[in-house]
Amino acid sequence: MLKVKESKVKELESLAENIRRKVVEIVFSAKGGHIGGSLSSVDIETVLYFHVMNIDPENPKMENRDRFILSKGHSVEALYAVLETKGFIDQGMLDTYGQFGSKLAGHPTKKIPGVELNSGALGHGLSVGVGMAMAAKMDRKTFKTYVLMGDGEQGEGSIYEAAMSGSHYKLDNLVAIIDRNTLQISGKTEDVMSLEPMRERWEAFGWEVIDMEGNNIQDIMETFDGLDYSNAKPKLLIAHTTKGNGVSFMEKLAKWHHGVPNEEQFNLAITEIDAKIKCLNEE
Repeated sequence: MLKVKESKVKELESLAENIRRKVVEIVFSAKGGHIGGSLSSVDIETVLYFHVMNIDPENPKMENRDRFILSKGHSVEALYAVLETKGFIDQGMLDTYGQFGSKLAGHPTKKIPGVELNSGALGHGLSVGVGMAMAAKMDRKTFKTYVLMGDGEQGEGSIYEAAMSGSHYKLDNLVAIIDRNTLQISGKTEDVMSLEPMRERWEAFGWEVIDMEGNNIQDIMETFDGLDYSNAKPKLLIAHTTKGNGVSFMEKLAKWHHGVPNEEQFNLAITEIDAKIKCLNEE
């Protein structure tokens, strides 16, 4: 596996914590949102937008840009925070989230620069990603398509139709990621609809399957850097994450799937995140 520079790792770790802070602020200010799954996916999206993808906030519709689909669209707060940090949207717009008339809806909307798909109807994102990857092959374009799914979403049958298609058409320019935090709105994924053996299931569909620590910036970077985009296989990254990652009292609790912190909890969360940011900046 390729090793990444320690300085780059530290830079993205600090960036991810600042984005995590924004997620907490967004949900608290709006008095609504899906904070648990947003926090678990912050690190993945940070690495994608600041290390992996060929994108340009000055030209969000450039022809050969890489595509990102947030299939678990309910966790939009993390995406909005990343897009603002990257420069796709102004901070003033981010501050309107949850307010009447805001352009920022509770699920991704293509009205926002940098958003490729109106998503959130679970099970649809991978199918659209397959279509985008197929289009790239047909048009002889080099862009890659990345789809972030939830693990609770894996109960949708359309996921597996898309999985068959991705393998059949040898879409090695397609990368699907499962945010494997093991919790969904109604409890543990294995109690609601068992997903294991996840690796063997996707391998049987003909995908290259790789496990990664989805809240470890270095492991995420090295995993993406090591992908082979010429092996005629779509890739499935099982990102082992923690629901509510980065806020200790939210971690591993299903109630924070769409919980909203009160003022005391908000202050505790911000204090905790700020301490991590300070520590990273001093290293």
